[in-house]
Amino acid sequence: MNNMPLMTKNLLVVNFLAYMATWVLELRGIDLTAMLGLHFFLASDFHFYQFFTYMFLHGSFMHIFFNMFALWMFGSVIERVWGPKKFLFYYICCGIGAGLTQEIVQYADYSIQGISAYQYVNAGGVQMTTDAYVNLWTTIGASGAVYGILLAFGMIFPNERLFIIPFPFPIKAKWLIVGYIAIELFSAFQSSGDGVAHMAHLGGMLFGFLLIRYWQKHPDASGRFGRSRGMEFFDSLKRRYDDRRQNNGMHAGYGASRRETDEEYNARKHQNQEEIDAILDKIRKSGYDSLTKEEKQKLFDQSRNP
Repeated sequence: MNNMPLMTKNLLVVNFLAYMATWVLELRGIDLTAMLGLHFFLASDFHFYQFFTYMFLHGSFMHIFFNMFALWMFGSVIERVWGPKKFLFYYICCGIGAGLTQEIVQYADYSIQGISAYQYVNAGGVQMTTDAYVNLWTTIGASGAVYGILLAFGMIFPNERLFIIPFPFPIKAKWLIVGYIAIELFSAFQSSGDGVAHMAHLGGMLFGFLLIRYWQKHPDASGRFGRSRGMEFFDSLKRRYDDRRQNNGMHAGYGASRRETDEEYNARKHQNQEEIDAILDKIRKSGYDSLTKEEKQKLFDQSRNP
């Protein structure tokens, strides 16, 4: 946990806390899923905040385990490449995009069945009002956001080889992503009633793809997730304070080392950022394996000291 990037660690903690809260409150007769899960937008229980809250709820231990395992495995890598702000923004966008996709699919189903023409619906041998029926259409889980993370890994490290159970041989990340897309498409059109929002998974990947393509074409927009001017201002104040404190504790003399000025610090940071950008461009073009040992080390050092 100590070596895990900050935002990935926080997302894991929040998801597990939400899962425990769901379980504890259910024992007290409070249905957290009904409150914070994403309802069909024509249902009476729908609220816009559910587009955000639904992705932190899970229906079973296996549901949250596999989602969080994938988040830990792939999210840690992506956050080290992008930084915490950009990573979180991408994660939330993929989750919201997955929710929007699920709403569109549910609306198509709602229209095809002509549910709005009926006052009562027979569901599983139980007669209920139409509003009560559509309120049952509730989506929960971080799968859409996690699938977006999987896509990002495949696009940034397309030739990275992964061992996936039960295959006894390594698979390149780009082919793994293609396989996931094919499986989700096949499952979505099978109408098996397995209770899995397959189209939401694909929606998370679609929104992730569009966002990454946008960043590739507009690098300035992607760069806005770096340190803000306000943070640079406070960093400058902190450096000056540290310099004064250290200077007060030592005698001036010819042996004293010269302090780095703000201009020199900014120039060094700018040069370092240009080197990191060049490494990331190389990854996008040729994959992670194309990096030299020194480039990989520099990227790792940057992730630890953003």
